[in-house]
Amino acid sequence: MSTIHDYLATFDVEPGYLNWAAFGPLSPSVREEVFADADLLGSGRPASLALVAERVTQAREVVADILQADAEDVTVQPSSTQGLAQALYGARGTVIASTAEFPSVSLTLDRAAAFSQGAVVPRWIDPADGRVTPDAVAEALDDDVTALAVSHVDFRTGYRADLAALREVIGPDRLLIVDAVQSFGIVDTDFRVADVVVGHGYKWLRAARGTGFAWFSDLARERLAPVLSGITGTEGEGLAVDERPAPAASARAFTTSGPDTLAAGRLAVGARTVRDAGIAAIEEHLAGRVDAVIEIADRHGITVVSPRERERRAGIVALAPEEPARLAAALANAGVVVTARGSAVRVAPHAGTDDETIRMLDDALAGFGNATFTIA
Repeated sequence: MSTIHDYLATFDVEPGYLNWAAFGPLSPSVREEVFADADLLGSGRPASLALVAERVTQAREVVADILQADAEDVTVQPSSTQGLAQALYGARGTVIASTAEFPSVSLTLDRAAAFSQGAVVPRWIDPADGRVTPDAVAEALDDDVTALAVSHVDFRTGYRADLAALREVIGPDRLLIVDAVQSFGIVDTDFRVADVVVGHGYKWLRAARGTGFAWFSDLARERLAPVLSGITGTEGEGLAVDERPAPAASARAFTTSGPDTLAAGRLAVGARTVRDAGIAAIEEHLAGRVDAVIEIADRHGITVVSPRERERRAGIVALAPEEPARLAAALANAGVVVTARGSAVRVAPHAGTDDETIRMLDDALAGFGNATFTIA
């Protein structure tokens, strides 16, 4: 069993990396798993192929452990967007979503509505600062609403939605569909208040692309049609030849084909690493790093548009300088990696971000000068 200190010691990325909300450089254990499984697949021996195939079950089990759910209700997916498509294409009725959502939610809902020819109807809300609060959702509710689709953590501002409060507002009979890409593995919360939870391991789990997953509650499996169900999503075992079996009654119905076993191995290792270290401990260490970034921004007169309360944020600090492009360029010149998008500069540390990286951020802002970034 690893400890939080063992976990923090695995961060071997070069100093200056503050872009974990965009991509998480692969952890040492994930890199080792890639090479080991690739060697096994290189043999072509049935026993080796079967051994690597076991990674799929392992990934489902460890994700289920984190969600405190049943592994039978977890599916591995090529991406979180694929998991959202499984849910939104199978939905019926009116689905609430914010216009400020990440495209994995908004575009997928839009395409699902177009495909359904009126069976799925988006109800777009435009809450203040893009924050999906219980009050914003309550104003949009009526008898036609069957589901709410929301990002647990907003990709722009880092605002963490209160899932329990959202569940209370929409009630037990509507579906709560959650994109947990920016929170899974770093936020200790009860995801079981939701009905569908999708995630991806290429950010905070440090497991690279292809490591998506989706969990479906009993209500979700009852309400959602498995529109994208394929050869792995049917009743029975093995390949169905000369017949067209019905979709499985389990969450397996929300799969299309055999998964990438190498990706499943990376997901298993990445998720196991955070589970064993303790997500509450990871969240606490990450909160300290975020506090440090906010303090530096405040000291240099840069506006922070992310929540300051620990319970309302995760790993994203959004800065709103007067000249974002110049700030981004200054940070890049100093070797500090962030995401600049539109009028904001997104700084995203991880629990294992070292003091040298924090110092580099501080020095870069100090060297550029306060006046340039102070909004009048």
